[in-house]
Amino acid sequence: MSVTLPPDYKPSEDEEFMNPKQQEYFRQKLLKWRAELLQEANETLSHLTQENLQKPDMADRASLETDHQIELRTRDRERKLISKIDAALQRIEDGSYGYCEETDEPIGLRRLEARPIATLSLEAQERHERLERTHRDD
Repeated sequence: MSVTLPPDYKPSEDEEFMNPKQQEYFRQKLLKWRAELLQEANETLSHLTQENLQKPDMADRASLETDHQIELRTRDRERKLISKIDAALQRIEDGSYGYCEETDEPIGLRRLEARPIATLSLEAQERHERLERTHRDD
């Protein structure tokens, strides 16, 4: 089903939760975020291949290598984020997007707006984090 959104559309609490407009809004938001991450990854790859690690000064070379490592770690985190974005897009396709994977309750528009890849409601996320802290202290 194809839905056309008005240019100024924002999901509202007054609407039915995860109606076709909201689904399309979040689908477009996720696709845009994914495209931005891929663009940054391509720029990093281009930048890394253009940089020459053969600096005559050892300090300059070490600094450049450190910068490269930081960039690569950032891109690795973004690669994992792209996987989460892809999973969220799949949830939109199968109709489970926007619902907590633990409770099946709506996650909430404000949380999805802030973190479109969220899979847990705020309450379930807080429970999860409390459990993690408890087990980490053991």
